[in-house]
Amino acid sequence: MTHTVAGVDIGGTTTHVALCEEDLTVVDRLEVPTPAAEGGTAMVGAALDAVRLLLERASGVRLLGVGVGAAGVVDARAGRVLVASDSFRGWAGFAVTAAVEEALGVPAFLDNDVNAFLRGETAAGAVAGEPHVLGMTLGTGVGGALWLDGALYDGPHGAAGEIGHVPGFGGLPCTCGGRGHLETLASGRAIEARYGERTGRSLSAREVAGAAGADDPEALAVYEGAGAAVARALLMTAGLLDVTTFVVGGGVSRSWSLLEPAIRRTLTTEPPVSGHPVRVLPALLGQDAVAIGAAARARAELGTGVHH
Repeated sequence: MTHTVAGVDIGGTTTHVALCEEDLTVVDRLEVPTPAAEGGTAMVGAALDAVRLLLERASGVRLLGVGVGAAGVVDARAGRVLVASDSFRGWAGFAVTAAVEEALGVPAFLDNDVNAFLRGETAAGAVAGEPHVLGMTLGTGVGGALWLDGALYDGPHGAAGEIGHVPGFGGLPCTCGGRGHLETLASGRAIEARYGERTGRSLSAREVAGAAGADDPEALAVYEGAGAAVARALLMTAGLLDVTTFVVGGGVSRSWSLLEPAIRRTLTTEPPVSGHPVRVLPALLGQDAVAIGAAARARAELGTGVHH
């Protein structure tokens, strides 16, 4: 009998589930649509169905626990979603871990998806074993999380590391209601909007990346602005916390060759006051990062595997 944990990544569009061995190696994975418009019961139900299917396919394994990484602001201790974006219905306030535990009969643990992403990358990814890291995800929005002294640091109100919503990046309105946040320059949504403003053309972030790859000067300028803004956010973190190792993931980071030159240029021009070199690494685990991080949390809580 092999012991395993499941990691679940519940996103706004898709839910990604991975079965992990003792060392967090993914033995099987499954991706299913997230029924975000149908409420928390349906969303967790889709994830549970995927877990059950993976367990059937694995045969001869015993599930020890489940880790869940969920979009939104979560209360990890209570296992409940506190705040969710308007793309979800009936998700805010939903008791995720209670529903999973009742259905599967094993302990369950909840993390915000960006926290789970960083757990994954520190446990088995680009920054494995690093004691101090800021993780940043450049997706529809910009998320952040902090890893200090080998553990996730939530802060007193659960919002530590939220670098995407720090002002000082111009004056454009942000989706959160604020202005001049990093998200207004470096998110997928922002890349689409900034390119549209420059050209009058409506392209997806992926299409803007394609145009930049074909030397479209307006597309290149948008990615230059995004990369420079990311670097400034890293320098703020380095100056405030003396953290100089960073891992960047999310859909926008797949265009790393477009972001990296501007990041490097900005870091060279304005090195951190400590003089310590800044390391910026693209995420290694790709679409598995959140699920592996959620599984790593379950492993650590259960005390049976890798402790991070």
